[in-house]
Amino acid sequence: MKLLIEREPSTDQGTFSRMVLEDHREWHGLELPWRDNSPHYSCILPGIYVAKLDVTSKWSPREDGRLYRLLDVPGRDLIKIHAATWAGDVTKGWHSELLGCIAPGKELGALQPPELHGPQECLLKSRIALREFMDATRGEDLEIEILWRTPI
Repeated sequence: MKLLIEREPSTDQGTFSRMVLEDHREWHGLELPWRDNSPHYSCILPGIYVAKLDVTSKWSPREDGRLYRLLDVPGRDLIKIHAATWAGDVTKGWHSELLGCIAPGKELGALQPPELHGPQECLLKSRIALREFMDATRGEDLEIEILWRTPI
């Protein structure tokens, strides 16, 4: 099964995208800002990846450890698809729940993170989107193509 992730331009508040399965189901996506593939601070390099259901992981108790993990990501490890709301640049004071992973969502919006004094752009209804995504993919291996809709 194929998944296309088309990224919008990256900002300090995150890299938003459109996630489209080969059957045309789609969700919004969120990753960290582009910071030259720096682990824990950047989204990953664009490219084509294989993702497999990682059933041994205890990383996500809410999903019983059943999350997709991208394999052979240059310079990175443990890149998964999981629920999250924020993915800002923490070195610039923004809130993040991601360390390089990819989150699906149903809507885009702005919410007040716990430690900030103003709203931050974010992904909404991520757990619902993740459940839909997991149901749609049925545990099949994925070929994920990540590209920039416009060059960075």
